[in-house]
Amino acid sequence: MASRPVVLSIAGYDPSSGAGVTADIKTAAALGCYAVTCVSALTVQSTQGVFGVEPIRPDLVRQILVRLAEDVDFAAVRIGMLRSGEVAEAVVEFLRQCGPPNVVLDPVLRSSSGEKLIDGPGLSVMRGQLLPLCDVITPNFHEAIALAEADSETASASNSYGKSLQDVRRLSATLLELGCGTVVITGGHLPEANDYLSSKAAGETSEHVFRGSRIESKATHGTGCAFAMALACGLAKGLSLVDAVGGAKEFVRKAITAAYPVGKGTGPMNHLFRLLDDH
Repeated sequence: MASRPVVLSIAGYDPSSGAGVTADIKTAAALGCYAVTCVSALTVQSTQGVFGVEPIRPDLVRQILVRLAEDVDFAAVRIGMLRSGEVAEAVVEFLRQCGPPNVVLDPVLRSSSGEKLIDGPGLSVMRGQLLPLCDVITPNFHEAIALAEADSETASASNSYGKSLQDVRRLSATLLELGCGTVVITGGHLPEANDYLSSKAAGETSEHVFRGSRIESKATHGTGCAFAMALACGLAKGLSLVDAVGGAKEFVRKAITAAYPVGKGTGPMNHLFRLLDDH
């Protein structure tokens, strides 16, 4: 049997398996890749919210990443929650030394239940050191505002997608100036569920809008993680950036649609929906 592209997930541990490294493992398996993982933080979490977070020791993160890099060749990297400045610095150090391809950052700043998932120093490291090392970042609208240090009152999602698109373009331009190669602002918090891609190369900026429709569902926990991991898997398999983003958006849509009830709160998607007909 032919080998599969190896995708590294650096993210938190979610005991409910809707997000973080355990969800990334499922996404990679569903998309024909193999996930190796480095846990950045432990959470006390269920479908009803995040109740506590504790970062992993930075030296342990360094050791895990070094040993994995010595053993396998990464085709892509998906970075999620980092929690602390020390862990973020360890990841920056690893990326500089290893130089893996197709680095996708999902800048997890808060949980959907409102829990803060990165400290002030961590956010500073992300903006000043991590973004320039990333090929793609996938913030939602509110994460883009925080990363761009924009005025939340003037850059707020309006009832008009046309007005929001102007704000999204401005935010993307600011984030590109911080050094990342491509920005994909996801549309879950916008009037229409459209994702916006902006990329800069050779002084030229290109854009692409991925149209979408909102799905009424309680199975939306971990959508950002799944989108970023699916995008990383697409790039790992050699897809173009536009095809990888489009494929990731479609993967999330189908996984939400195929979800089954888990827990009493906001449940997980069905990452392995392709196996649904077999059981």
